[in-house]
Amino acid sequence: MDYSRSSSFGPEEKWGRQSFFDGGLLTYILIYILGSIVTAVTFGIAYPWVLCWIYGWKINHTVVDGHRMHFYGTGMSLIGNWIKWLLLMFITLGIYGFWVVIKLEDWKVKNTRFVN
Repeated sequence: MDYSRSSSFGPEEKWGRQSFFDGGLLTYILIYILGSIVTAVTFGIAYPWVLCWIYGWKINHTVVDGHRMHFYGTGMSLIGNWIKWLLLMFITLGIYGFWVVIKLEDWKVKNTRFVN
């Protein structure tokens, strides 16, 4: 049964609600398993791309007040910041890691838009 109503002109609804998440469990598990494998095989070099993959899946399946969200970030746009943040964490003996969490959220929001 599909309880969703989608229109390019009006708000989306699912189960009578205009705010919902429509991602599936199997896809979630596969993304995390494949992301872990890719990160391990590349010794962490591809981690920014894996983060973008995970963020994209979560955000692209989120609808807020009837408006679907879309994540536009790429691993290439994150890698420069990622290297800078890792260096700052190394220099500050990990203390900058607290700010990295905030910086990463800011980057994620900066690369998210409403579709409709």
